[in-house]
This record gives sequence, structure tokens and C-alpha cells, in this order.
Amino acid sequence: QVQLVESGGGSVQPGDTLRLSCAASGIRFRVYDMGWYRQAPGKQRELVAEISSSGSTKYAEYVKGRFTISRDSAAETMSLQMSSLNPEDTAVYYCHARHNWAGIDYWGQGTQVTVSS
Repeated sequence: QVQLVESGGGSVQPGDTLRLSCAASGIRFRVYDMGWYRQAPGKQRELVAEISSSGSTKYAEYVKGRFTISRDSAAETMSLQMSSLNPEDTAVYYCHARHNWAGIDYWGQGTQVTVSS
């Protein structure tokens, strides 16, 4: 059974830092491209950052320089270090895994991040 379990969400103030983690099980982690998406109330789910099975990274423009994605293939985890958070970053953040050639997708249940003063 495939599981992607997010952790690390919470309520913070503008300018704060938060680290999200995603623990994967039931997949060959090394052959999956991983990513973080987010969905704010009333908005579509959007890509935040992704990291390929080879370690290449891609970021949405609005998080460049503030967020850092990383993966630990030995631990089968992925993380998102978020800094300089602002209220526009408030959303449910989802962990995503896609097989690097078969195109099979999996999603986590999401973790809430709320940024407010």
C-alpha cells in the first residue's frame, strides 16, 4: 500500500520559517519524481516545487529564494524548507510522487499551513 504522509504544517506569523516533510512508503522512492503542491481556499491546486529522481529542482516563481526542496532517498523522505512566509502562502500543502517514466501518480492527504499575524 502506497502512503505519502505529510507533517510539519501549522500556524505561523509572517516572516517565520516552517519545514514540511513527506514520508513515503510502498513505492520505490528512488525512481519517483517528488513534489509539493498547495491549494488555497477557492483556488486551484498549484505546483510549489519539485525534485526529480536525479535531484534536479524546479520552483514556482513566487517561492524562489524562499523555499528549498530536498529529498533523502535512503530515508525515503522529501522536505520543503519554507522561509519568509507571508499570508499568501496559506494553503493546504500536498506531497506528490510521480514515477519517472510510467507516469503513475500518488498524493498525500495534505497538511495545513496558515500564515497570519
